[in-house]
Amino acid sequence: MKKTIFKISKMDCPSEENLIRMKLDGVSAIANLDFDIPNRKLTVFHYEQIEEIETLIFELNLGAKKISTEQTEQINFNENANQRKLLWAVLGINFAFFLIEMATGIISKSMGLVADSLDMLADSFVYGISLFAVGGTLTRKKHIAKLAGYFQIILAIIGFVEVLRRFFVNEKLPDFSTMITVSIFALMANAICLYLLQKSKSKEEAHMKASMIFTSNDVIINLGVITAGLLVNWLNSNKPDLIIGIIVFALIIQGAIRILKLGK
Repeated sequence: MKKTIFKISKMDCPSEENLIRMKLDGVSAIANLDFDIPNRKLTVFHYEQIEEIETLIFELNLGAKKISTEQTEQINFNENANQRKLLWAVLGINFAFFLIEMATGIISKSMGLVADSLDMLADSFVYGISLFAVGGTLTRKKHIAKLAGYFQIILAIIGFVEVLRRFFVNEKLPDFSTMITVSIFALMANAICLYLLQKSKSKEEAHMKASMIFTSNDVIINLGVITAGLLVNWLNSNKPDLIIGIIVFALIIQGAIRILKLGK
């Protein structure tokens, strides 16, 4: 057996891990995939040549680079029996905060919170694809990926339109205190999700969890909404809220495009 190590520069949260797992689903040459999210590395244990696997990984455009390929004597892989349970927990947390942020975003008139809620929904889609399609055919998984991707793009476009409308129409300022409070709780929720998904990793990697959390896109988005809330209060303007909304909607579309590529 051989093992090939890839550096995945854009793999900064479990969403990318699930995208890679889906992309490589059904490749018979693969014996096991070992993800090191904090160090952005993927180790593929395989029986045959790496060319097909390498091509599939590169097609995701996640900044992948092959580091090495070597023989290995490892043949036993300890699968985490709680992986499915952890994914359900993470999906539940993300979907719950999608509902919370969407509701509070509408009430407080914050596009930043609305956009962040859709980012939470996008993460839920990724985890849901992995869970609901387990055991199904590759064709079924591709159909689910397409539906999720198109749905995210539609929601993001609606968000863009609303942001543009608010740029040209004078409306009541968003409630900055609600923006900050809800985003802090969302930040905590993302940290919990990332911690849960790393429980299967070895104890030696525990010190890397903080690095993973602070480099994840979700955490950056939460901090962005908090900053926007502070600027709304300081500048007495809704522009910071609208700007963070545009940024997040763009990230959602970028993620949706990646999911759509899985449906090809």
